[in-house]
Amino acid sequence: MAFGFFDRIKDGLEKTRKSFVKNVESIVIGYAQIDDDFLDDLEAVMLTSDLGPKTTEYLMKEIRRGVTEGVINNTGDVMPFMEDRITEMLVDQEDEITLHHPEVILVVGVNGVGKTTTIAKLANYYTKEGKKVIIAAGDTFRAAAADQLSIWADRVGVPIVKHKEGADPAAVVYDAMEAAKARNADLVIVDTAGRLHTKVNLMEELKKMGRVANNHVEGAPHQTLLVLDGTTGQNAVSQAKLFGQAVPVNGIVVTKLDGTAKGGVVISIKEELGVPVRWIGVGEGMDDLRPFNAKEFANALFNKGMIQGDK
Repeated sequence: MAFGFFDRIKDGLEKTRKSFVKNVESIVIGYAQIDDDFLDDLEAVMLTSDLGPKTTEYLMKEIRRGVTEGVINNTGDVMPFMEDRITEMLVDQEDEITLHHPEVILVVGVNGVGKTTTIAKLANYYTKEGKKVIIAAGDTFRAAAADQLSIWADRVGVPIVKHKEGADPAAVVYDAMEAAKARNADLVIVDTAGRLHTKVNLMEELKKMGRVANNHVEGAPHQTLLVLDGTTGQNAVSQAKLFGQAVPVNGIVVTKLDGTAKGGVVISIKEELGVPVRWIGVGEGMDDLRPFNAKEFANALFNKGMIQGDK
């Protein structure tokens, strides 16, 4: 991970630091000893910082255990203890992805979360990694969706497969897979409908797209990435739970983390959804979407320096 991107994460998490880290620190300073009032105030800060109920419950349980076992002896021990637990939680959700050839990625999410630009940024990232990328404009229901994606594809310099508005999304996937085979592409990134017409319709539509992809490449789609707007905090988690009832998601992309006080949602996503964060976005630039790096994120959140040697 480039140092410049680490700086952008740090800047982007400034409001989150003020709403979470600074508030925890103020409670630590305000209490001479650990008592029930201290623990109640600490819990309230976590809940208002978009850590979510499950994550808050886990951290409070760990803190109480730390007090009982003598690991935490005074209020000053609480912050470093929390840093360690949160970093462990974030690291625990990381896992390596081995790309297939081609790797087929379905990108899902409601309209307005930054799905189109996320697809462009993913294509840009992998292109810079030396991969041949094809974009499939599978959202054939939203007016001008394919045209918007075409503009981004041109900017990135990757081919796009698209049909007329209202066409069968599975037919777009079929043509994209044929194009991938003909061009020996490394990745096919597929846009999907952002509207939840009904859960059944969306599920059947995505199943059909998946079957078509699997007919060309065994195991496809290999990734189904759900794009969430980081500025909506725990509302994004609630949205993801509803979406997850219709879509078998195996990775999360959190966008718009820059300038939000709700960046704590990244900590709670795995705990709340059981799905790892794969990518985070901290700006509008093409290079402002990167693979999630737990240690870098934790260091940025707690205002520490970048670990030398980390990518």
